[in-house]
Amino acid sequence: MSVAEPFATDSQAQDEAIERGASYGRTPQSIIWLASYPKSGNTWIRVFAHNLIKELSGSSQTQNINRLHEHTGWEFGAKPFEAVLQKPFAEASHQELAQARPGAQAWLAGSRKGPFLTKTHLCVGREFGIPTINLDVTLAAIYVVRNPLDVAISFAHHLSEPVDNVIAKMAQDNFTTANRERHVYEIMGSWSQHVASWIGIFNRPIHIMRYEDMLAHPEHSFGALARFLGLDPTQEQLKSAIAKSSFAELKRQESERGFREKPPNAESFFREGTSGQWVKALSPTQVQNIVRAHAPMMQRFGYVQPSCGMPIRVGPPF
Repeated sequence: MSVAEPFATDSQAQDEAIERGASYGRTPQSIIWLASYPKSGNTWIRVFAHNLIKELSGSSQTQNINRLHEHTGWEFGAKPFEAVLQKPFAEASHQELAQARPGAQAWLAGSRKGPFLTKTHLCVGREFGIPTINLDVTLAAIYVVRNPLDVAISFAHHLSEPVDNVIAKMAQDNFTTANRERHVYEIMGSWSQHVASWIGIFNRPIHIMRYEDMLAHPEHSFGALARFLGLDPTQEQLKSAIAKSSFAELKRQESERGFREKPPNAESFFREGTSGQWVKALSPTQVQNIVRAHAPMMQRFGYVQPSCGMPIRVGPPF
């Protein structure tokens, strides 16, 4: 059984796993993680990063959404794992894959020149005593958070599952996906567990973004991201990159060309691109279940009003 835990003490298994992958890491600390719970804006930021790089390089082209590998990578692809395992990943046990993960990330770090963005939905922790995120090859991280009331709806459409099923998964500690074709499983944890694990990293720079701010104040939100990445676009370059990354543009491209990252059973990948859809889409019971499971972390990001849970007694103590 796989268990994800917060980082605590080093373990022999952890050290051995990192050592096995060390030879693949030609460029230390080059990964900038682009992390989020699914359906929280990860792909939107990847598209923006590509469009901004094009603007800064003098190109007027709009980024093709099916070529997001140009400047960003994926953590869960099979190739890095197979480089470490020396066999097809489908032949490896769950524990073998967990042990190979730090080396696979080191392989990724050595596969490109200089810092680069790498998408992940992994929860930060340990599995079988092995870290899910190899901080030895980590330069920094961008973490995108979205209201779980809206995440539940988008994630349900993404998985083609009932919303109630997804609400239960989002509340499940150590929730783990299954292997897919050329994609290694991901241990995500619950929504709250996932968010807490990333914002709790203290020894690497972490830039936190809210999906709702990206929608309401794009220039401020994406401008801050550009500065975090050490980029210095003009106001016009920033506006142009944002416009080329709009939901309408992403939806248009998907309708015309398809999107290679869309799950087979999903009707579309880019569905609504809004916030607050939960108000009409979720029942009072569904809202209550999500808030009950995630209220402390939702309070942290302004998704519910702060409350300590119970009132302090007023009056005599006896």
